[in-house]
Amino acid sequence: MRYITDWHVHSKYSRACSKDLELPKIAEWCERKGINIVATGDWTHPKWFAHLEENLEEVREGIYRVKGVRGKGRGVRETEFMLVTEVSQIYKKGEQTRRIHNLIWSPSLEICRRVNEALAARGLNLKSDGRPILGIDSEALYKLLREIDERIIVVPAHAWTPWYAIFGSKSGFNSIEECFGEMSKYIYAIETGLSSDPKMNWQLSALDKVVLISNSDAHSPKNLAREANVFEFERPPTYSDFVRVLREQDRNAFKYTVEFYPEEGKYHADGCASDAFCCSPEESLKLGDRCPKCKKKLVLGVQHRIDELADRSVDVVADRKIPFKSIIPLAEILSEIYGVSSTSSKKVQAEYFNLTDQIDELTLLLDTPIETIVSISSEPTLGEAIRRMRAGEVFKQPGYDGVYGKITVFGESLQKKNKQSTVK
Repeated sequence: MRYITDWHVHSKYSRACSKDLELPKIAEWCERKGINIVATGDWTHPKWFAHLEENLEEVREGIYRVKGVRGKGRGVRETEFMLVTEVSQIYKKGEQTRRIHNLIWSPSLEICRRVNEALAARGLNLKSDGRPILGIDSEALYKLLREIDERIIVVPAHAWTPWYAIFGSKSGFNSIEECFGEMSKYIYAIETGLSSDPKMNWQLSALDKVVLISNSDAHSPKNLAREANVFEFERPPTYSDFVRVLREQDRNAFKYTVEFYPEEGKYHADGCASDAFCCSPEESLKLGDRCPKCKKKLVLGVQHRIDELADRSVDVVADRKIPFKSIIPLAEILSEIYGVSSTSSKKVQAEYFNLTDQIDELTLLLDTPIETIVSISSEPTLGEAIRRMRAGEVFKQPGYDGVYGKITVFGESLQKKNKQSTVK
């Protein structure tokens, strides 16, 4: 039985997040997207935690459902939840200020409550944001969590993001051990983030000891499932089943991850957003890592940082790693086909809902035969667009310094055609 998970999302109590991020709405969108198990996010926030306690019921160890909510009949199982939240940590270590984001997995609401009480007792402010800022070292935090319950695990979030990540170029570390010390043995996975994919991470032999997971980090329901994890289980999995799979890197259960093309991530390449300047790591070195226009230091992207730490070729280990599949979100494909800049346009949304009323988005993008896609879509070129996406026949404009990149399947040819149609 296939289970697709997305373990990094937020609630309406996190800054810059949609007010639609409430449990019933998240569950509804997960069915449309094809996600079977999703993170609750934000369980350290008092109001969101109260919402979780009031609305969730446990169906298996560490797996919850929304009370009284039933599926919409797309053939997708009812959405289930796991108690995974993100915290932001800012602290001094090794004479440097560190800014790290970590995911905390909890096996039960009661354990969440005990964690929240322990953090509050230390004077940490949990009310200000769904993703709270904690002035506590990552190693010390993990020790505290395991003292509460040994089933809790910590996973470094979007591991390569320059500003807030374990390997970030601005405030991170060069290894898991530097960050987590003696707790490193309990780091079973890292989240690769939108700006890197597994293939990039495979270049570091130090990461052989962990498994690579991918999640959406969704700040709105429509961004759920832009990255995800695909598993096969003989019976419905529990919290402990997932932890075991990560700890053992069980390739029989963990089939593949679903990935953004990393160039679309907003920190993939080096650059300076204020001057709209983007370049490769090789060019940055020639420029002394400075913007040729304003002369300020470039924000060095994920590819640059991985190149710094890489110690081998991908080809050495590719056949031993959990594979991945790269996608372009369906609304982005439709936006390109229709020649509109926004995925929120009425035309894009109408076709998106038409399609996902019939087949969930991930199934459509990953598995549905092209001839079936052609038969159910009102847009004749969608089948060819998805074929190209699956084959990796895409055009890439990399993101940099907080600016999202652009991945297209038809490139300039379709843009010109759309413009000509508009003129006529």
